[in-house]
Amino acid sequence: MQREQPMQQKPYTLLSLTKFVSCAILALGIIAQVQAQDKKVDPTGTWTWSVPGRDGGPDRKSTLKLKLEGDNKLTGTLSSPGRQGAQARETAIEDGKLKGDQVSFTVTREFGGNKMVQKYNGKLSGDTIKGKFEFERNGEPQSRDWEAKRATETK
Repeated sequence: MQREQPMQQKPYTLLSLTKFVSCAILALGIIAQVQAQDKKVDPTGTWTWSVPGRDGGPDRKSTLKLKLEGDNKLTGTLSSPGRQGAQARETAIEDGKLKGDQVSFTVTREFGGNKMVQKYNGKLSGDTIKGKFEFERNGEPQSRDWEAKRATETK
């Protein structure tokens, strides 16, 4: 009679263990990346910034109220002080969009029968939006930097 030989178990080698650990680390990295992408940027809130006044006058503070609707539509208003100390004017934003961390919108105002269109673009990072806005003055394209800070909610 012939004796059956017991099955031999292959011990895990260092190479097998290294492969297993590498795959586990890679899988965890992918999961973390997917979760980070799921955390969408949300620009909803009240944002403020100041620009120097004309001819050395006091700084002019602007207030932007944004609301994210759906995945990428922005609505809201921009309030800026009137000229020469006049009351602040609130204007609805148009074409508001959020694409990744990029915010864009347009504001159209009318002064003395003339329309002035300002196109805002900025990158959202935490509680800061930093970018440029473009407009025309005397038929010439102009652009300025802007940096808004989100107001903290008070409860």
